[in-house]
Amino acid sequence: MAEAEGRVTLWGIEVFLAAAEEGAISAAARRLGVSPSAVSQQLSGLEGALGTALMDRSARPMTITPAGAMFRRHAQTILNAADEAKAELALADLAGLTTLRLGMIEDFEADVTPQLLSALAADLKGCRFLLETGPSHRLLDLLESRALDIVVAADTADHTGLDSDWREVHPILREPFLAVCPRGKSPEDQPLIQYTARHLMGRQIAAHLARLGVKPASRFELDSYHAILAMVASGAGWAILTPLALHQARRFRPEVEVQPLPFAPLDRTLSLSARAGVLREVPGQISQRLKGLIQAEVVRPMCAAFPFIGESLSVL
Repeated sequence: MAEAEGRVTLWGIEVFLAAAEEGAISAAARRLGVSPSAVSQQLSGLEGALGTALMDRSARPMTITPAGAMFRRHAQTILNAADEAKAELALADLAGLTTLRLGMIEDFEADVTPQLLSALAADLKGCRFLLETGPSHRLLDLLESRALDIVVAADTADHTGLDSDWREVHPILREPFLAVCPRGKSPEDQPLIQYTARHLMGRQIAAHLARLGVKPASRFELDSYHAILAMVASGAGWAILTPLALHQARRFRPEVEVQPLPFAPLDRTLSLSARAGVLREVPGQISQRLKGLIQAEVVRPMCAAFPFIGESLSVL
């Protein structure tokens, strides 16, 4: 729907900036996830409200007019101010918390979790933090029993059917499973060192192998990324692990070779979950902060180290 005549809106300003940067209505529409006609309507409405043409749409690529160049400086200032206001309101929501019981899978304990807690502590001066680390299925059980307020864990089918009844879910990260071998070796040359089936990740790997009819030779089933990678580095076998596992035990990375799986790919999704409606906007705010940390601490360095991973490792 077009905005009322004479009204300047934040959405109209955002559309104008996207069009100015992209130089085409269609490109701005793709960037914003709307139709080209919606972009055109917003530009026309903004120009009508300001009483001047901001874009020369007859030019290819589309160019900004002198009036548009002048307004562009103000437009960015307006959007920056709006973002600052949103951030202040988010902190106001968080400031009401006196205790936060947070559950995190061990995959983040070396760097992401401490940074998240430090950032939250700086925002929440009067809040007490209780941290529980453990396997995903256990953390979700604790959330369901009201022993935790928020958990970050791998998605599990054991809880999926109940999502609409008791929890809200904020997807955080998608990551692929990878083959980790001794230097100069391939999976065909080595027995598999399995991640324990007592944990969700091990069961997911085992189920995938069973679906494919793959039955690798195996003598070891371990529950420690460091122990598994130490054994791979020593030449005892190969393993199926995720980028997060490699990041956690990164001191072993120079001694191993990381490859795509030698069969059909497999991935997993990690999400932040909270009991629905209890903490209002807080879970979404924490998930956004967490995504930024994961992007900086995990996704960028892992994609730089192993370019073949590509977009299969991504913040959601």
